[in-house]
Amino acid sequence: MISPWDRWYTTSCCLCCHVRTGTIILGIWYMLINAVVLLILLSALNDPVQYHHLTSSDLGTDMDVMDDANMCIAAAISLLMILICGMATYGAYKQHAAWIIPFFCYQIFDFALNTLVAISVLVYPNTIQDYLQQLPGTFPYKEDLMSTNNMCLVLAVLLFIGCILAFKAYLIACVWNCYRYVSGRSGTEVLVYVTTNDTTVLLPPYEEAVAIPPKDPPPQYTLA
Repeated sequence: MISPWDRWYTTSCCLCCHVRTGTIILGIWYMLINAVVLLILLSALNDPVQYHHLTSSDLGTDMDVMDDANMCIAAAISLLMILICGMATYGAYKQHAAWIIPFFCYQIFDFALNTLVAISVLVYPNTIQDYLQQLPGTFPYKEDLMSTNNMCLVLAVLLFIGCILAFKAYLIACVWNCYRYVSGRSGTEVLVYVTTNDTTVLLPPYEEAVAIPPKDPPPQYTLA
C-alpha cells in the first residue's frame, strides 16, 4: 500500500523543472526580497529624518510608522531570513539535506500565520471594516471599499488569502520533495545487476563497503 507521502512525492515542480532547481530559484528569490527590505531599513536607520518625512507625507499622518528599535528588529529578521534562504540554496545545490530544514520550517510557520489570518477574518468579519477605517484618507479607493457590502469584502479577502495559501502549500511541497530527494540520494543503494527475473543484487553503501573486513586470500595451489 502506498503511503500518502509517497503518493504526493515527485521530482518535478512548476515550469517542468527539477525540485532542486525550483528550491534554488525559490531560495534566491527570497534572498533578493529580504536583501531589498534590509537595504531599505538600513537606509532608513542611516537617515531617519528623511524617512519619517517620506512616511508622514505618503500616509498623510504625523505619527511615526516604526521607531528605531522596531527597525533594528526588522533588519535583524531580514538578515536572518537571508541566512536561512542562503542555507536552503546551498543545501539544494550541494545536496545537503540538513541545510534545507530551516527554510522548510520557516515555510510551515509562515503558512500557519496566514491560516490564522484567514480564520480571524472568518470569525471576526468586522475587522475588515475596522482596518479600512484606520487607513489614511489619501488611500486609493478607500471610500468605495468602505461602501461595499461587508459580506462581499469578507468573501474577496478569503478568496485572496485562499489563493495565497494554495500557492504557499505548493511551494512547501516542492521544498519537501527536494529534501526527500536529496536525503534519499545520500542513503540509497545502487543497483549492480540482475541475477534472475525476480532477484536483484545491490551494492551496499560506500561506508558499509569500507567497514567490511577483507577476506583471507585463498590457499596457494599445490601440485599433488
